[in-house]
Amino acid sequence: MPSASADAHGSPRGASGRLLVVATPLGNLGDITERAKAELAACDVVACEDTRVTGGLLRHLGLNKPMLAYHEHNEKEVAVELADKIERGAVVALITDAGTPGISDPGFRVTRECRKRKLIVTPLPGPCAIVTLLSASGLPTNAFRFVGFLPPKSAARRRFLEGAKTADETIVLHESCHRISDFADEMLEILGPDRVVCIGRELTKLHETIRTAPLAELVPAMKTGSLKGEFTVAIAPVGFTL
Repeated sequence: MPSASADAHGSPRGASGRLLVVATPLGNLGDITERAKAELAACDVVACEDTRVTGGLLRHLGLNKPMLAYHEHNEKEVAVELADKIERGAVVALITDAGTPGISDPGFRVTRECRKRKLIVTPLPGPCAIVTLLSASGLPTNAFRFVGFLPPKSAARRRFLEGAKTADETIVLHESCHRISDFADEMLEILGPDRVVCIGRELTKLHETIRTAPLAELVPAMKTGSLKGEFTVAIAPVGFTL
């Protein structure tokens, strides 16, 4: 049988199956795009991190779609299952609990599996916590490095911060509400009181807080407020001043 010609995605022409990588709101449901709504309405199945969270989003959109759990504990096996469905012609929408799939969330393995098989992968851009914080931080964004979640052990975080002392680009990361207070103290101790940092809490949500200041000012101010919720942190390059 002659091989099928390829389209601009490097995928066989006429293949109806595809993976949609769909960014969803961080918290404010008004941030869902019209394109995401339309594609979710038309897809065959929604692969999601938590069916309860995604079920709430789908109900908000007035949709009732088959869902398949795809999370960090089953990602390796389900990635193959999803690629098989796509190869048979299914349109699969991949979403996580919030933000853009694959960015410190499940997504890498299924997109890799689809690329290996030359299946179509279509990104639907939208909310992403690191970009959301950077856009409002007042820190340099001409170059930045995203490091995801730091290790839970203090010793490992301290080693990371020692390496960040002379960083010449903005460093962005996520931190747990359970560790943000200790991490703030570690930044103050290791990076010094003059290092400028931006800390965002509950981005786009009702109690959103974004603070940018030298650590000597930022750490005490942060601790006067709530330490509940999800945190994203941006560390300015060495020598940067407001």
